[in-house]
Amino acid sequence: MMAEKKAAKGGKKPGKKHQKLAQVYVVEGGSIKKKNKFCPKCGPGFFMGDHKDRWSCGACGYMEKKK
Repeated sequence: MMAEKKAAKGGKKPGKKHQKLAQVYVVEGGSIKKKNKFCPKCGPGFFMGDHKDRWSCGACGYMEKKK
C-alpha cells in the first residue's frame, strides 16, 4: 500500500545541484584563478556560495554579509 502511494506522487526527489569546475575557476592568460572565496572555518577546498547579499558555506553554515 505504501509503495502505491509513493509511486503515485511522482517518483524521485530532486538531488543536489553541484557546480562544475568550469563555473568555479577562471582561466586568464595561462593562469587559473578561483571565482569564489574559501570558507575560513573549513579551510581550503570548501568554496562559499555567492548569493546576492551574502557569502555562505554549505558545509558548516558560516555566513558573511556583503558590503
